[in-house]
Amino acid sequence: MTRPGKSLVAERDTKETVSILGGTGSLGFGLALRLGEAGYAVCLGSRDAHRADRAAAQARELVEGGTFVGCLNGEAVTTADRLVIIAVPFASHVATLKSVAAHWRAGQVLLDTTVPLATAIGGRPTHLVEPWHGSAAQQARSAIGDDIGLAAGLHTISAAALRDLAHPLDQDTLICGDSHAKVAVTAALERIRGLRVVDAGSLEMSRLLEGLTPVLIGINIRHKTHAGIQVTHLQARAALA
Repeated sequence: MTRPGKSLVAERDTKETVSILGGTGSLGFGLALRLGEAGYAVCLGSRDAHRADRAAAQARELVEGGTFVGCLNGEAVTTADRLVIIAVPFASHVATLKSVAAHWRAGQVLLDTTVPLATAIGGRPTHLVEPWHGSAAQQARSAIGDDIGLAAGLHTISAAALRDLAHPLDQDTLICGDSHAKVAVTAALERIRGLRVVDAGSLEMSRLLEGLTPVLIGINIRHKTHAGIQVTHLQARAALA
C-alpha cells in the first residue's frame, strides 16, 4: 500500500491535505475528485488498504495534476492537515469513528455526510431510521472528542453529480454544526466548482437536513435525474466556469 508520508509531504507547501473516511465509496470518491480538482491533496481512507490504493490510482487518472493517496482510515485522520470528512453508510458510521478514535488531533474538524437511511436495516432508500441520539451527526458528536470540531452537510448532492467533472455542480449544500467547524468546511467546499455553502444553524438542525436526502432520492427516482437544491435570495452565487 502507498503510505501517505512522502507523496503528500512533498507538496504540503502548496497543497493542504483533506482526508475522507470512506473515500472508496461512491459519495466519498466523487467528493475526492472534486476536492482534488479544487487543489487539495486528498487522502482516500478505507478499511481495505488495497482498495484505497486502487481508488487513489483511479482518481489520479481522472484529475490531471491531482494529488491522491490511499490510506487506512486511521492513517487518513493522522494525515489530514485539518479537515476530515466521513462518507460511509450509516451501518458502519459508529464503527468507523471508533476505529480512528486514537488518531485525532485537537483542532481538527470532522464533516459528517452520513444519513441514517433505512437501507441500513434492509429498508427503502426513501425512508429514514431514527438514531438514538437524534441524527447521524449527533451520533458522531458522541463518538469524537469535544476538541474536534463537527459539522454536517452534503446531504443533497449525489455521487453521480460529484463524479461528473465535465460540469460544475450548480448547487447549494446546507451545513450545520460548531461555528468554527462551519468556517473550515465552508472554506474547503466553496473551492469546488459551482458549489455554494449555506449555514443552516447548530448541530440540532442535522435531524432536518439529513431528512432531505430521502426526499431528493425519491425525486431522482421519479424523474430519472440527479437533482440538487438551491436557496434563493441569498448572496450572489459565484459564476460557473
